[in-house]
Amino acid sequence: MQVVGLGQACLDYLGILRVYPEEDDKCELMDLHVQCGGPASTALVTLSRLGIQTSFLGSISDDPRGIEIVKGLKEEKVDSAFLKITHGYTSQFAFIAITEKGGNRTIFWHRGSVPHLRAGDVDLSPFSKAEILHVDGLMIEAAQEAARQARNRGLTVVMDAGTMREGSLELASLVDVLIASERFAEPFIGKVEAPEKALETLRQLGPKEVILTLGSKGSIGLSGEEIISQKAFPINAVDTTGAGDVYHGAYIYGLLQGWDMPECMRFASATSAIKCGEIGARKGIPHLEEIREFMTGK
Repeated sequence: MQVVGLGQACLDYLGILRVYPEEDDKCELMDLHVQCGGPASTALVTLSRLGIQTSFLGSISDDPRGIEIVKGLKEEKVDSAFLKITHGYTSQFAFIAITEKGGNRTIFWHRGSVPHLRAGDVDLSPFSKAEILHVDGLMIEAAQEAARQARNRGLTVVMDAGTMREGSLELASLVDVLIASERFAEPFIGKVEAPEKALETLRQLGPKEVILTLGSKGSIGLSGEEIISQKAFPINAVDTTGAGDVYHGAYIYGLLQGWDMPECMRFASATSAIKCGEIGARKGIPHLEEIREFMTGK
């Protein structure tokens, strides 16, 4: 097992809209899709499609949604042997509204009633051959414990910092690579108008390398004293759901190959762009040959 991921797995209901409605309005769905999603688990699916062995640690119930989540992981060859499944609760799900033009999405999510993983649930000893731990930060107590264990075992720890939560800053201090969204950074550095300064502030939290994802503006990273900028690849986006999750998985793939930050960022940006050509977090995740073809000449 090369990569262990700890965090969210959910079932997504994706509704296609012509335009996003005003408050207290009605809006017809043009189409509805059901797919599995979740930040950490989707990053692992990305890695699996790229030929990397992965295992997912999370918490779901044995309800119909939970059954679909497990099925989705197995279909993608993501190991779920250590996934905690608790009887009698509800699993996480989301309704995602996607505008037909531009593929922008609005996510309404429900964490379900199933208890989160706690620190006492975390044991990385079965993963003696793992190289990287990836955490998404929802189950913060478990993520912190996993990061501590991973560091003690010599693993590289990567954090998907999508949303600022209580305990997020402590978790960030325990990771090697922090990949943050603008939304994560805003609560403690204000509006991200100067990404370079934001990178410096984020690195002061403790990680060795920091990347800030900027949506259609691309991404920017700080490695040592060097700032690296990566433009987003132009694409006719159908749906941006899961774009960040796929970016994280593809970036981790680059780390496993021994690539430097510019190469990791370029590969991650290309992989994420391809994904946006399909509805849902996972349907459009490409395989390696497709990414190589896409990047040729770009």
